[in-house]
Amino acid sequence: MVRHDDAPRAVPLRWAVPAAVAAGLTMLLAFPPYGLWPLAPLGVALLAVAAHRRRMRAGAGLGFLTGVALFAPMLEWTNLHTGYLPWVLLSLLQAGYLALLGAATAWVSPLVDRRRWAWPLLTALLWVAQEALRSRTPFGGFPWGRLAFSQDDSPLLRLAWLGGAPLVTFAVALVGGLLAAALWRRWPGRTPGAWAPIAASTALALAVTGGALLLPTGATGTGRTVTVAVVQGNVPRLGLDFNAQRQAVLNNHVDATLELAARVDAGAQPRPDLVVWPENSSDIDPLRNASAGERISRAADAIDAPILVGAVLLGPGPKQVRNAGILWRPGSGADESQLYTKRHPVPFAEYVPLRRIARMVSEQVDLVRNDFVAGDTPGVVRSGAAVLGDVICFEVAYDGLVRDTVDGGAQLLVVQTNNATFDVAEARQQLAMVRLRAVEHGRGSLMASTVGVSGFVTPDGRVSGATGFNTRAVVLRQVALADGRTPATRAGVWPEVALTGLAVALLLAAAGTRRRARAGG
Repeated sequence: MVRHDDAPRAVPLRWAVPAAVAAGLTMLLAFPPYGLWPLAPLGVALLAVAAHRRRMRAGAGLGFLTGVALFAPMLEWTNLHTGYLPWVLLSLLQAGYLALLGAATAWVSPLVDRRRWAWPLLTALLWVAQEALRSRTPFGGFPWGRLAFSQDDSPLLRLAWLGGAPLVTFAVALVGGLLAAALWRRWPGRTPGAWAPIAASTALALAVTGGALLLPTGATGTGRTVTVAVVQGNVPRLGLDFNAQRQAVLNNHVDATLELAARVDAGAQPRPDLVVWPENSSDIDPLRNASAGERISRAADAIDAPILVGAVLLGPGPKQVRNAGILWRPGSGADESQLYTKRHPVPFAEYVPLRRIARMVSEQVDLVRNDFVAGDTPGVVRSGAAVLGDVICFEVAYDGLVRDTVDGGAQLLVVQTNNATFDVAEARQQLAMVRLRAVEHGRGSLMASTVGVSGFVTPDGRVSGATGFNTRAVVLRQVALADGRTPATRAGVWPEVALTGLAVALLLAAAGTRRRARAGG
């Protein structure tokens, strides 16, 4: 499979195609629910080797194969209740970005051949640039499956404290590039000193991974702790018709909170300072429906603590709704001054862009009868006991949406989500993102789901109180509040901008190298 460094040819296609498919499957196993994080760099290496020294078209094809092998099984949960078409289209769209990565990998091959030591750096920069593009386009992007989100149990997770998800991805791909440099070399046999480059690449890959353990975690604390209860009320049955069960879902969360209040009154559990209900815990607008509002007030009064309720609110216009987190206080009810509206509704799920065109592809788009309207302010919610950084469901995957809450003063990160239309694999992938955000911003964090997985995360990424899937559960934890800012929070988007800029510069440098090569015959 591998050749001398000065060989003019690429890896034979009969090996490159299986290597590209294996790259995607290997990276898939690095993500939850499998969690074999060391396989992520290996997958990066296999694609880098397969695409090296190929024409751009062939590199794109190999990258596309990797993307399909990665995203089709990873996103399988999207077809559980909506049919195959949305799953296929989303998987192919995401695979297209890896096709661009494969083409770019082939394009920079002359730089790698001239400076072999640059291969790991080039690989890492191209991965960061690809993820930056995929996280923003089209319709705001879809960051699911970023390399960083596969490292929730890896030492490399600590790099999020320094530079966020882009730096973690950079490190994973850098290790992959080092492995590619080692794989490309022919096994040297007994030639004295011939093993040195392979050994050096492997040792450096291990050093990058292990060295991340030297980084600290956390941020400056306030010296205060709060007791928080996460209520996972569950739904009568999984599927898209959870909306038809909305009264039952609300009742489940009210009843679970009342049961908690009874245990608190009996002295069996401490009284929480805050209760968090998940997204869609009240799909009946409690601001307009008096019965729903009274049910929530009864729960808040019984537990004698504010409840962050995930609610669907009607308006502002006809056939428009809002996905919101609203604070419900004991004694006074809804506090509309502490209301967060989801800023990144999911296209084709919570709203339908280009509806007429989308209907030509699938009439199922009409299942989305009302378009969710995006909010325009960060999810900073002041509960009294703590300042919360609220993000809703898939928003946890977007760097800026989480960072904005911390910049706004959030002391505790809260992810309200509804996984009733998905499965446990999707829920665990989402929890891995929460773990990264906790380390990135040095904040205690939690995820509250209607059906699971819910749980708490410490600022060093450890999970406690994780619930089962498709079950009712209530979890209490004492959480330390923080108000300091990590280097990643301070740096904001600039590490990603800098790394992406370097990737573009190297693509231009490769163009110059190719022109000079053609001019020289």
